[in-house]
Amino acid sequence: MNIQFLGAAQEVTGSKHLITTDDGKRILLDCGMYQGKGMETDADNRNLGFEPKDIDFIILSHAHIDHSGLIPYVYKHGFRGDIISTPATRDLCAIMLVDTAYIQQQDVKWYNKKMDRKHLPKIAPIYDIKDAENCMNRFITVGYNHRFKLNDNAFVTFTNSGHMLGSAIVSLELRKKDGNWINIAYTGDIGRAKSHILCSPQPFPQCDYLICESTYGNRLHDDPMATEEQLLGVVEDTCVYKKGKLLIPSFSVGRTQEIVYVLNKLYNDGRLPHIQCFVDSPLAVNATHIFRMYSDALNEDVQDTMRFDDDPFGFNTLKYITDVNQSKQLNNNPDPCIIISASGMLEAGRIKHHVANHIDDPTTTILIVGYCTPVSLGARIQDPNLKWVSIFGYDHRIRAQVTKIEGFSGHGDYKEMTDYLTSCLKTNQVRRTFIVHGEPDAQEEYKNHLYEAGFMNIDIPTKGQTTILD
Repeated sequence: MNIQFLGAAQEVTGSKHLITTDDGKRILLDCGMYQGKGMETDADNRNLGFEPKDIDFIILSHAHIDHSGLIPYVYKHGFRGDIISTPATRDLCAIMLVDTAYIQQQDVKWYNKKMDRKHLPKIAPIYDIKDAENCMNRFITVGYNHRFKLNDNAFVTFTNSGHMLGSAIVSLELRKKDGNWINIAYTGDIGRAKSHILCSPQPFPQCDYLICESTYGNRLHDDPMATEEQLLGVVEDTCVYKKGKLLIPSFSVGRTQEIVYVLNKLYNDGRLPHIQCFVDSPLAVNATHIFRMYSDALNEDVQDTMRFDDDPFGFNTLKYITDVNQSKQLNNNPDPCIIISASGMLEAGRIKHHVANHIDDPTTTILIVGYCTPVSLGARIQDPNLKWVSIFGYDHRIRAQVTKIEGFSGHGDYKEMTDYLTSCLKTNQVRRTFIVHGEPDAQEEYKNHLYEAGFMNIDIPTKGQTTILD
């Protein structure tokens, strides 16, 4: 029995970890797309490191595209196994994968125009909307804390990881050829100890092997509750005092709903300034409908709010926008306002157009509310020494204020993750720990934190590395 690390190995994207069992079954933990580098990731996404038709099961920790985005691609190339996920993850994938296919088609169209002018070869999208729709028939949904039988030699159990709606710790029980069993826990992404809208991560079963994320393995977050005051301060400074626009690049699923919930809470308390707020993202609109469907799975704060406010994701000065012409009109709107739009790393989507139109305006604030890979536009504009930036092939002077609020992150920091893991596991019974989904400096520091917490035999695998699980 072995595991091969095919993505999110010493980087924070493209999660794919392939387990080959003693009875020859091939189980893929997540099937994520490389993101954050534009068309530079095209080759990484096409070169999987395995034959799709050989995969028996894809077990999906959650719906974020860096964990699910290549499912249509492997389906297109022959995968016909089962995709095991929670119900909310399946419902979110149904809208997110189609959206990703559409974005790819637009990106490739723009790229091919450039190639055509240079008389260079064109490319095709790695998959299209039809592939994204067709792969959904391979999903089987399993609720939290239900032991699901893959076959006589393999069982899987999902535990709420608190990272996003439907996210899960994956616990695998696998029978070896000698008849003994081993237990593997794959964290996917671990959420915050306390979130504005999500339940806290729940205890998962003891494991022999642990595969753990490390996105914030070298950082500590602010208290999530302090972010309400921080957000209010940015709104007042930008929209009331400077009478400008507040642009918030935000992932459409999870982060956007959390920000809207906090704004709704400020509105209900009579503290939010009377300004227009726009969620400019068709995907966010659809995702918010799914959050409403699963409102009973959200935390006690949301449940308490819904006793007097039946829609915690809407208020009178908030407008959801899907129409592209209405989106374009926002750039000509002279009034102070808040615009929340995807993508969170500023690599695609409508927010990139809003930033291009307003980054040279000193009354504008661009508020970063989540992790951005180092090479992404969202990360680059945070450099205080950067004066000019290229967007859509044009150079723009950076005059807008760029600021960041860490407390909206959906990833636990190193203390939250370590405290969570040690509350679930007897560290002396974990034979080996693999640190994935993190930049090398974060992984090295997190490795030290895990050693201090009692974990031993900690490995930071390289891409393509295969390890025997005995």
